[in-house]
Amino acid sequence: MRGLKRNIKILSWHNFCTDFVFFAPVAIIYFTKVTGSVTLGMSIFSVAYVTAALFEVPTGIVSDLVGRRKTLILGSLAAVACVTLYALANDYWWMFMGAVFQGLSRSFYSGNNDALLHDSLKETNQENEYHEYLGKTSSMFQIALALASLAGGIMAEWSFRLVMWASVIPQMAGLILALQITEPKVKSTEESSNIFEHLGEAVRSFRKNYKLKLLTASSVLGFSLGESAFFLRSAFVNSLWPLWAVGLAQMMSNVGGAISFYFSGKVISKFSPLKVLNFEVVYSRIVNLIALLMPTVASPAMMTTTSLTFGVGMVASSSLMQKEFSEKQRATMGSLSSLLGSMFFGIASLGLGLLADNVGVRWALVMANVLLFIPLLLYREIYSHDLRMVESHKTA
Repeated sequence: MRGLKRNIKILSWHNFCTDFVFFAPVAIIYFTKVTGSVTLGMSIFSVAYVTAALFEVPTGIVSDLVGRRKTLILGSLAAVACVTLYALANDYWWMFMGAVFQGLSRSFYSGNNDALLHDSLKETNQENEYHEYLGKTSSMFQIALALASLAGGIMAEWSFRLVMWASVIPQMAGLILALQITEPKVKSTEESSNIFEHLGEAVRSFRKNYKLKLLTASSVLGFSLGESAFFLRSAFVNSLWPLWAVGLAQMMSNVGGAISFYFSGKVISKFSPLKVLNFEVVYSRIVNLIALLMPTVASPAMMTTTSLTFGVGMVASSSLMQKEFSEKQRATMGSLSSLLGSMFFGIASLGLGLLADNVGVRWALVMANVLLFIPLLLYREIYSHDLRMVESHKTA
């Protein structure tokens, strides 16, 4: 029991190490510099997420059948390999291989880490506090990025190579932390070891659950376009601010994100998850469009304020989805959702890169933000579905 409670602290610090990467704020600038175009630069992100998509389901099954601890260790090993290859890279293909390992690491983490947190809480009778702990542990990602971003921007003025090698050290620390995790007990001895049967059960659960399909669609769209636009945003910031200040803008976003994640549990408890998600979409899109359509030196600072709603929106979405997942296939179902997100990210990032090369970074970001209003329609349908379910129970 003590070891399982300790898991939460270890996972928090592992999250910190995962995103304590100095190259984060200048990645697209560096990738574009090496490859010679925004499209090829964005393709590095695309490779990482497409690789993640290919391995999402297998690694989710590994987590459910082999264990959360071993899966976390494998993800940490892949993260070390990824950043090391980026640090060694002299051409596109070295970065390509680094992106492959980045995707592999993401796939090991995606369904597994939330399931590790959920299972650890369940065994300590704190399952109902999942959204509270998810928000606090996830805030460590943002704190890490905030601390690394400003330093990364300044370091990049001297040497991109220094930025990359400095980022290897936290990944090594993350691997050491992963080795300290205590494995939660297996929930049922009746679970099948047949991976195809296990996967089939997870897919059938998705097909039967209308609300889960709507939540997944909104999550996939928000992630693929939102994440692609966020990576590209550094290039827009660099058109208005000097390179060293790009890290400052990233740091401001990460500080806001950390605050948002940390207090997300209290916000979600006070308001409904759907209200939180609706507000997040409306606020973020309007602020970003104003900053992009009327660009000034203040635009990057304006755009960083959207991070104040980002964390609480992510936790609200995850909380709703975890309630719809089955116990036996929790990590696998999470990986299926992440698979779709990664696949669409690969398409979205290349599309935005092509748009940026042809019509400019600013207009590519404008188009992405317009499309990101679509989840509002899906949230409305989820709300209507919940009302229909309440009425059907009343009449039953």
